[in-house]
Amino acid sequence: MSTAIAFDTYAYVRRLRDAGVDEAQAAIQADTLVTLVEDRLATKQDVADLKRDIALIEANLKRDIKEMDVRIVNVESNLKKDIAILNGKIEITKAELRKDIETAKVDIIKWVVVTGIAILGGVAALIRFAPTGPAYYQPPTQEMRQMAPVPVPSPALPTPSAPTH
Repeated sequence: MSTAIAFDTYAYVRRLRDAGVDEAQAAIQADTLVTLVEDRLATKQDVADLKRDIALIEANLKRDIKEMDVRIVNVESNLKKDIAILNGKIEITKAELRKDIETAKVDIIKWVVVTGIAILGGVAALIRFAPTGPAYYQPPTQEMRQMAPVPVPSPALPTPSAPTH
């Protein structure tokens, strides 16, 4: 705090003494009150200095906010440009992918057709040049047979005898 507050300690001590307070005690109270007022209370000059400091801080903050607004606008502008560029690249990539897919489709169709023709040609060649008719047929040279089993005589079974009565 820059300036001291004007306080008439003599008048204060006199009033306390006239009220019945011991003069030594009144002097201690006056001294304590002066110290308290000077240390704790703000003067008009202190308030004016504080207002000036707050105004300066406010002006600096407003300037900083304006600068940040300009930076934000620049960042937004740059982001919009970057997004437009990326969208263009994405469209180009999509077009290239469509072209590659169409080329792959054509190649697959070519391979399927060529493979199908090759398979059909191979089957036709097998049919055309396959030997047919009796000239290709060979009868078995000799049939091998096992001998028929010889019946084994069974032991004689007793024949039932005629009943006797």
